[in-house]
Amino acid sequence: MTRIAPPKMRLGTCYYPEHWPEDMWADDARRMAEAGLTRVRIGEFAWSRIEPAPGNFNWGWLDRAIAALHDAGLGIILGTPTATPPKWLCDQMPDMFAVDADGRPRGFGSRRHYCFSHAGYRAQAARITRAVAERYGNHPAVVMWQTDNEYGCHDTVLSYSEAARDAFRVWLAHRYGTADALNTAWGNAFWSMDYRSFDEVELPHLTVTEANPAHWFAFRRFSSDQVLSFDKAQIDILREASPGRDVMHNAMGFVTEYDHHALGAQLDLVMWDSYPLGFLEMFPFDEADKHAFVRQGHPDIAGFHHDLYRGCGKAGRWGVIEQQPGPVNWARHNPAPLPGMVRLWTLEAMAHGAELVSYFRWRQAPFAQEQMHAGLLRPDSAPAAGFADVKSAAADIDTLGDVGGSVKEAALVFSYDAEWVTATQPQGEGLSALWAAFHTYTALREAGINVDIVPPTADLTGYRLVAIPCLPIVPGALAAGLQNFSGQVIIGPRSGSRTAELSIPPSLPPGPLQTVFPAAVARSESLRPGTIHRGTGWTATRWLDHLETTAEAELIADDGQVVSWRHGAVRYCAAWPEGALIAQLVRRAAKDAGLQVTAMPQGVRIRRTERYVFAVNYANAERVITLPGEPVVGSPTIGPAGVTVFPRSTNRN
Repeated sequence: MTRIAPPKMRLGTCYYPEHWPEDMWADDARRMAEAGLTRVRIGEFAWSRIEPAPGNFNWGWLDRAIAALHDAGLGIILGTPTATPPKWLCDQMPDMFAVDADGRPRGFGSRRHYCFSHAGYRAQAARITRAVAERYGNHPAVVMWQTDNEYGCHDTVLSYSEAARDAFRVWLAHRYGTADALNTAWGNAFWSMDYRSFDEVELPHLTVTEANPAHWFAFRRFSSDQVLSFDKAQIDILREASPGRDVMHNAMGFVTEYDHHALGAQLDLVMWDSYPLGFLEMFPFDEADKHAFVRQGHPDIAGFHHDLYRGCGKAGRWGVIEQQPGPVNWARHNPAPLPGMVRLWTLEAMAHGAELVSYFRWRQAPFAQEQMHAGLLRPDSAPAAGFADVKSAAADIDTLGDVGGSVKEAALVFSYDAEWVTATQPQGEGLSALWAAFHTYTALREAGINVDIVPPTADLTGYRLVAIPCLPIVPGALAAGLQNFSGQVIIGPRSGSRTAELSIPPSLPPGPLQTVFPAAVARSESLRPGTIHRGTGWTATRWLDHLETTAEAELIADDGQVVSWRHGAVRYCAAWPEGALIAQLVRRAAKDAGLQVTAMPQGVRIRRTERYVFAVNYANAERVITLPGEPVVGSPTIGPAGVTVFPRSTNRN
């Protein structure tokens, strides 16, 4: 993966001039520049202030805000305001609201209240995008565009509106051609579910018991495609009206309802919103981790998403457009970061190849929904706790300069449709392809190995280890690529277990992967909590594939159950890939691949670039890490929230 990036990572912030008196704008811009910021995102929620009534545009305030920021030397990332359609538009088109799975329309009064499938709203979104793009598309201050804001936030991709139903029927007709073909693909002979025409197909919610999983899976694919086509309409307008400027969208943490790889293919780069403390609280981490990392975030939350979105961006281009600078307002509990964590998160993004880290937000708002969300400034404009970290990070970035590209070691294969399969057909509580990927990622990082998270279509040339934690649908291109791959491979459970239409393959799982691993999964079972197969230093829990194979049994539990098989350079993990089990398999495969395995001190992660080795300490205590060379930043003894950077020129491992 060739990285196309500026020689030095930039810093920025998210700013809302419409929230503040105009006489504050110039001073805010001056202070941003003095803090080392060079980019500022504006406008993504400003539709009602840009167009307070239908066709009545009020450009004056935005003209002056852009001028004030430009005069301070700041480059502007301008957002299209389509995430917040104004009240007058909602009243014009009351059927534009998304509808939830219980059949209830969303309402006005927050954000993301539109349905991606509503033709009238799509037209209005294109109209306001064109108006903003034609007004500012060639303004010298505007250096980049953001489309909309946070697709998928607040569970807004899947909509059960009449507009979605009608669009789904069109999508099905395009995909299958005839109702008979759909019936065959979905197995509708089961339970007498045959359709005579596409007009008979409803959305898969509100059924008596579970709907056909193939129906659900098709609806998830359709819903993802609706996001992509909605976004593409804006991209086309922006590229026409504002040539030469990058277009990006801000993805989120642990959101999988649409295909980010496909989104990234139509953008210039992918950015994401990094809130490590909020994500630790809101997602299924265990209580031990939530206590150990309460003010730091789990050591792999940020890194996992950095590497995921680098794999989504064209030529590996990505950045962080919203970085948590203090307590957020939306998690179950909202602690403040340790002193130094904002600096750590910033430099860690640099180590993973970010083009930009931008902090959300410049000043904490004293009103409305996010008034408890910290900014770089307090509501009274005094510096908040994270402000000093930003200035310190800016100085470190100046010291380090261009960190160079990423060093290829291990590829972790992840596909969004893998998560759709396990969400549709979990077969056991909490058995998620996304979290299988996350736990495998943790095992690789704990071994000190660089990880690139890649789609199944990626070129695997240059990697020495490929991990496929859970990939139910295996494209032919991946199977072919693995046949020609000379490194080590780890295949996880459920991989190759479904066809593209969500049926069991005729040859049984792992389906297309049988070209590299000679086996058939004769039976799969999910294990209730407390059902444990114990081995030497590891346990197998939650899932078990029973294989018919000529491969060698590599890991055998004390009760005789085989949980890992090996055939040449390919291993098959038959239990759920997590904890000490996947850690042991990763270390074995890495050793066989000739990779240097460095057992990380608890809470420490390293990342190698062409010029440096970055070490970050997420633990709440000092850690010591020994690598060749004198550190460029920090020291071998790393305090809590500390960062040490070694020169890689004297550290070739």
